[in-house]
Amino acid sequence: MKSTAVPGVDFARVGGWIERYFERPDAYRVAPAVEPGDVVRALPASAPENAETFDEIMSDFERIIVAGSTLWNHPRFFAYFATSAAPAAVAAEALAATLDVKAMLWRTSPAATELEEVVMRWLGGLLGLPRDWTGIIYDTASIAGFTALAAARESMGFEIREAGMAGRDLPALRVYVTDETHSHVEKAAIALGIGQRNVVRIPCDGAFRMNARGLRDAVERDGGAGLRPMAIVATVGTTSTTSIDPLREIAEIARAYDIWLHVDAAYAGVAAILPECRHMFDGIEAADSLVVNPHKWMFVPMDCSALFVKDASLLRRTFGLVPEYLTTPQDDAVNYMDYGLQLGRRFRSLKLWFVLRHLGAEGIRAQLRRHIALAREFASWVQATPDWEVLAPHPFSVVCFRYAPSGLDDAELERLNSGIMDAVNATGEVFISHTKVAGKYAIRLAIGNIRTERSDVEAAWHLLRRAAVEARPS
Repeated sequence: MKSTAVPGVDFARVGGWIERYFERPDAYRVAPAVEPGDVVRALPASAPENAETFDEIMSDFERIIVAGSTLWNHPRFFAYFATSAAPAAVAAEALAATLDVKAMLWRTSPAATELEEVVMRWLGGLLGLPRDWTGIIYDTASIAGFTALAAARESMGFEIREAGMAGRDLPALRVYVTDETHSHVEKAAIALGIGQRNVVRIPCDGAFRMNARGLRDAVERDGGAGLRPMAIVATVGTTSTTSIDPLREIAEIARAYDIWLHVDAAYAGVAAILPECRHMFDGIEAADSLVVNPHKWMFVPMDCSALFVKDASLLRRTFGLVPEYLTTPQDDAVNYMDYGLQLGRRFRSLKLWFVLRHLGAEGIRAQLRRHIALAREFASWVQATPDWEVLAPHPFSVVCFRYAPSGLDDAELERLNSGIMDAVNATGEVFISHTKVAGKYAIRLAIGNIRTERSDVEAAWHLLRRAAVEARPS
C-alpha cells in the first residue's frame, strides 16, 4: 500500500548522482574550499515544519553537502589511509538500509547473523588465519581493540566484571605498545580503568618496529615490581610509517609470560591475501586477537572492522548479558550482541559479501599489487629528485617523504613542508596529510582508492614539486 503521508523519493535521481560521481570524480574538488561554520551558515537554524520536496533536498545536498565534503572516495585522496567504496558495496549499503536489519540476536536477523559467520570464515581463510578462530564485525578498529583488551582483562581472573576495579586491592595492569601504536589503545586503557600511566611504550628499532629485547626487559621489570602485564599490542602496518612489528618474537614473549597478544593490522592486514605478503603474519597463530579493517584497503565503505579471536568464549564471558526481553529459544544460535558492547548492530556483512563476490579474491589481489607498485614508483621518483628524501621504509602503499634542501634545520624544514602540503591541498586537485618520523616532519602519500591510476599519482607529484619551487627560500 502506497502511503501519501510522506513525499515521494526520487531513487532514480539518487542513483543517477552516484553513477555520475563514479564516472567523473575529477569534476569535484577532493578537499572543499570552505571555512569552519560555512555549512552551518548555509542551513536553516531550525528544522522545517512542513515537508519539503525530494528535489529541494537533493539540490541542497549537491550545493551544500557535497561542496562542503572532503571526498574520501576520490582517486586523488592520498591522505591518512586512502580508502574507497567499490560500487558493489555502495549498492549493498543501500540494500542493507532498506532492510534495516538489527543484527543482534539470531532471531532478529537470521540471514545477517549467518552471513557474518560465512564471510568471516571466508576472510580468515584468505588471510591464512587458523581455521578455529572466530571473526566478528565491529564498526572500527578502536572498538575492536577495546573489545580485545576487555577480554584480555577478563582472562586474568580478577573478577572485574562483577566487582569492578575501584576500591579493590588490585595490581596495576600493564599494556605494552610503542610510539608507533595507534592512539586507540591508550583510549581503551582509559575506558577500561587501566590508566594512561600503565600504557608502557617500548622503544623501536631503526625501521620503527617494536624492539623485542626492550619488550622482554619491560615485562620482567614490571613483574619484579609487582605489576601485572595484561596485554601486548603488536602492529602490522603502523599508522605513520606502516612498519611491521616482529610478530613471532613478540609472540614468544607473550606466551612465555602468559600475556594476551593483540595484533593491530587494521590497515595492512588485508595484504596477507597476497602470498608475497603473508610473511608479515608469521607467528600469528600464537596471538589471541587480530583486527583487520576491510573498510581501509579492501574497498568496503566505512564502517567494517573484522576482529578475529582465538577464544570467542572469552568475549561472551566479558560481554554476555541477556535481559528477559532478549531471551531466545535458539540456545545453539550465535547472538552477536554477546560479543561486545553494542546491542543493535548494522548489517555490515552484506557489503563485505558483495565485494568478495563482485571483485573476487584475484580481483582484490590485483588491486593491492597495483597500489603497492604505484607507491614504490612514487618513492623512486622522490629518491631520484634532488633535495627530496624518503624518510621510512614503505612495504605497502604509503610513502613518508619530505623536501629537504640543504642549509635548513628541522624546524625550518617543518615550516617549509607544512607550507608545501597546505599549498597542494588548497588546489583541491589532491589531498595529502602529514606525520612525524623520528621527530622529522613528513608529508605522507597513501594510495588505496580502487580508481587511483598512475596519472593521479603523477598529478600529486607535479603539484608537490611545483609547491616546493614556490615555497623554497630564496
